[in-house]
Amino acid sequence: MNEHTARPPAAPARLRPVDLARLAGISTQQIRNYEDAGVLPPAPRTESGYRTFDDVHRCALLAYRALAKGYGPVAATEIMRTVHAGDVPGALALVDAAHAALHEERVSLRAASEALEALAREARAEKAKVEKAGSGSSGAGLSGAGSSGAGSSGAGSSGAEKPRRSPRPGPDLRIGEVADLLGVRTSALRVWESAGLLTPRRERGTAYRHYSPADVRDARLVHTLRRSHYPLDQIRPVLEDLHRTGGSEALHESIAARRAALTARTTAMLAGAGHLHAYLTHEHQ
Repeated sequence: MNEHTARPPAAPARLRPVDLARLAGISTQQIRNYEDAGVLPPAPRTESGYRTFDDVHRCALLAYRALAKGYGPVAATEIMRTVHAGDVPGALALVDAAHAALHEERVSLRAASEALEALAREARAEKAKVEKAGSGSSGAGLSGAGSSGAGSSGAGSSGAEKPRRSPRPGPDLRIGEVADLLGVRTSALRVWESAGLLTPRRERGTAYRHYSPADVRDARLVHTLRRSHYPLDQIRPVLEDLHRTGGSEALHESIAARRAALTARTTAMLAGAGHLHAYLTHEHQ
């Protein structure tokens, strides 16, 4: 055979379960589980019944592990199963759906950020009005009765400066009314109360909950954050910050952390999609 003679293609290197397990840092049993679940393509058996793998299985394993980091193990498993069922367009549709869901999370986060900033501004304005009303009443006490005109003016001013604590002013609301206002179940409000996020006043005798305008505002803020997938323990410092100072430092930190998490997930999804593309390309070579 000279240098111009075509050589037959080399047989694919045979890999043992332990070889793949060492590559991914997992157990050999997990490799078997992956094949049984359809994450890896079917592996041929030796005459003695042992599984044998090759480079295609290696690429499939790397693709799945990368997909799981960004898309999660459930979605990654479904994607790989669909590929191995011969439905590549279906697998790519699952990838598209995951990216669309992530985009919706970003849109929701942006909307939540704007809504929460509005609530923070309202809390600051409320705090400023309360402080101004307090200083005004102190001044009136020092000046005494004064002229009847001044007294009339002061009364009018006091009425104008009364803080408006909610976008929906009025008497206290019952739990069902607050639930209807926010579009949530009453059970959600009870969960938020149990977590220490809401503290509605209880009526004597009946123990009925009464939500003040400030309570409704807090419930609206909790609802907005929950829709953006914030856990309850991350909402508490935001509320405490608003109650204590009327500021939004904790709010900014919370939104920034959520945005960073979405960016990290997007990066992982891109890496997973790249490995999937490499696997699909390798499989069709």
